[in-house]
Amino acid sequence: MILFFVFVAHNSAKISIQAVLIIFGVFGIVNIGLFYFNYLLLIPHFLDLKKYKLYIGTVLLTMAAFGLLKYALAFHFWTMMHGQMKHEPLHFVNYFFNTFLTSLIFIFLSIVLQFSIDWFTNERVQRDLENQRLAAELAFLKSQINPHFLFNSLNSIYSLAYQKSDTTPEAILKLSEIMRYMLYESNDNKVDLAKELQYLQNYIDLQLIRFGKKAYVDFEVNGQVTVQRIVPLLLIAFIENAFKHGVANDPEHPIKMVIDVSDGNLSFYMHNKKHLHNRDAVGGIGLNNVKRRLDLLYPGQYKLEIHDEADTYTCELSLIL
Repeated sequence: MILFFVFVAHNSAKISIQAVLIIFGVFGIVNIGLFYFNYLLLIPHFLDLKKYKLYIGTVLLTMAAFGLLKYALAFHFWTMMHGQMKHEPLHFVNYFFNTFLTSLIFIFLSIVLQFSIDWFTNERVQRDLENQRLAAELAFLKSQINPHFLFNSLNSIYSLAYQKSDTTPEAILKLSEIMRYMLYESNDNKVDLAKELQYLQNYIDLQLIRFGKKAYVDFEVNGQVTVQRIVPLLLIAFIENAFKHGVANDPEHPIKMVIDVSDGNLSFYMHNKKHLHNRDAVGGIGLNNVKRRLDLLYPGQYKLEIHDEADTYTCELSLIL
């Protein structure tokens, strides 16, 4: 259409309003029709099905047909566009070549539109599939936590019951509070930090019941805990390992856990002396689990340093909530 306008302008000293309306009205409708004919009919039936030779042949025939239609319209409106002005006659070859190039532009634009839509659609589908895969993986990782925790806690309570300790009922009550939180309150993607810290405190209390007066644990929470939220069950694996593999009955080397909260950041520090004879024969899934969850839920928002020495274990986690 633009080339046709230039062609007319080249052969006319002045273009009338009537000519402009014909050029951008009549011929604009024809070019838009060519655009959507290719976009809605030819591309889905040939190009999307990778029938490239048939598509090229059909497009060339379509462009030729639309070129003849434009020539017929130009022949009909030629005098009307020029009015009383002297004008050269309409030359078929020159006009057909110009309108062929114009048609090629609209064909190209419709192909670009289709490929752009396909690209964005594929990107959205890939993102949706990736999100579904990550959600399934997170659900699987979280499903591992409950049996893992329950297995360790029941071992502790079994030890109390075997010793006929008077603290067994209190330990069972603590375990029920912990399991209630894990089953009913930790199903959201994030929970109130205050609830998560209370859950950790309950777990530590359960372990203190297990060890009795022989346990030495320093657990500190510094800073103001207000409306911060955190992914649930994220820190429990570190604390579990401290009690499983650490020495809890040495007053000179207590299990030390410090949580610092400031604005939207959380720092977790844990240090314990290792019990060389207390190894997990199964190998444990807790730390691998929490590392994977950190990668998925806090990408680029955390820093984890673990120093596993011969007789001590230190863990430092910095997290942007």
